[in-house]
Amino acid sequence: MIHAPTTLEANPSTIPGLSTRKFAMWLFLASEVMFFTGLIGAYLAMRFGGTEWPIVAEELNVPLVAANTFILIVSSVTMVKAFAAIENGDTRGLSRFLLATMLLGIVFVSIQGYEWSALLTEGTSPSTSVFGATFFTLTGFHGLHVLGGVVTLLFVTVGSLRGRYTLENHSGVELMGLYWHFVDIVWIFLFTIVYLI
Repeated sequence: MIHAPTTLEANPSTIPGLSTRKFAMWLFLASEVMFFTGLIGAYLAMRFGGTEWPIVAEELNVPLVAANTFILIVSSVTMVKAFAAIENGDTRGLSRFLLATMLLGIVFVSIQGYEWSALLTEGTSPSTSVFGATFFTLTGFHGLHVLGGVVTLLFVTVGSLRGRYTLENHSGVELMGLYWHFVDIVWIFLFTIVYLI
C-alpha cells in the first residue's frame, strides 16, 4: 500500500504566540523594509556616484534634526511604556503614554515641516538638484509614515480612553507599537545616512 506524503503547512493562526494580525503586521513591515531599502540604496548610489554633492552642514540644520531625532527616540520609549502599562492592567497609564507618544510624533512632524520650509525658502527643492530630489523623497516618505502613525495613534488613544483595551485584549496596542518602533528605526538610519555622512 502506497501512502502519499503529507506536508505540514505553517498556519500563522496556529503558531503559538503569533496571531494572524501580528503575522500580517510583520509581513507589512517586511514590505516597508524593502521599500525603504530601495530608497536608501538609490540615495547612496547617487550620493557616492555623483561628482558633486553639497556639503551637508551648509544645507541642513543638523543640530535641530538631531534634537528632532531625540524626540522620536523618546516617543519610542513612551510607546514601550504604554504597552507595559496595559500588560500590567493599567489602562490610565496606557492612555497617558499613548497620548505622549502621539504628541511627540506631532512635534517631530512639525519640526520636519519647519526644516522643509526653511530649505524651500533658501531655494533647495526637489527640482533644483539631485540632492534636493533625494532628500525630499527620503524624508518625505518617512514623514508620511510618521504622520500615518500619528493618525493611527489618535484612534488607538481614543480607543484606550473608551476602555477598548484590557489586560486580556490589547493586541491593537502591540501592533501600533511594532509600527511605531519601525518608523523610529528607519529614521535613525536616515538621520545617519543623510545628515551625518
